[in-house]
Amino acid sequence: MQSKQELVQYYHWMRQYGLNDSHSGNASVRTGERIWVTPTGACADTLAAGNLIECHSDGHIPDGASLDAPLHLAVYRANPRAAAVLHSHGPHTVALTLDGNDFEPVDFEGQFYFPRVPVIRIPYDRYVAEAPAMVAAALAEYPVAVVRGHGVYACAANLNLAYKWTCSLEMSAKTAFIARMAASR
Repeated sequence: MQSKQELVQYYHWMRQYGLNDSHSGNASVRTGERIWVTPTGACADTLAAGNLIECHSDGHIPDGASLDAPLHLAVYRANPRAAAVLHSHGPHTVALTLDGNDFEPVDFEGQFYFPRVPVIRIPYDRYVAEAPAMVAAALAEYPVAVVRGHGVYACAANLNLAYKWTCSLEMSAKTAFIARMAASR
């Protein structure tokens, strides 16, 4: 039960600190063979542990699970040490990667944690079919990846670290954005 409550807390924080709107993004945590995923259309302001959907590593996804539940399962299969996956829509990160080019943070922390962040190009009409394999492959190599025009995926050995990657990337993107604005004056 502790992991489920933590998942709800981190999902709430992603909303509270501007990484998602009230009903966007999704999250999961793995405990053994069980994978708890946020429900489709979940409201971060009202989500409770009892609302999470239990999926299984064998690929079974019950009705009501997030549209990204297959992606979460694919990430866990590709990254056996991962125990948490967070998906957010940090506005600075999404905006700075709309060109489809990989993101290279300009700040010290960003360079320290992830000198290059892969940006995955998936046509919007093929997102559901192609995103699970493409994001899982990227997260097997990198702690974070961005789907162009859609958002950030982070995976880690625990929720706290996945949240750290998510927040650190958004801060790096915000810093890069401010630096670009200052240079254009």
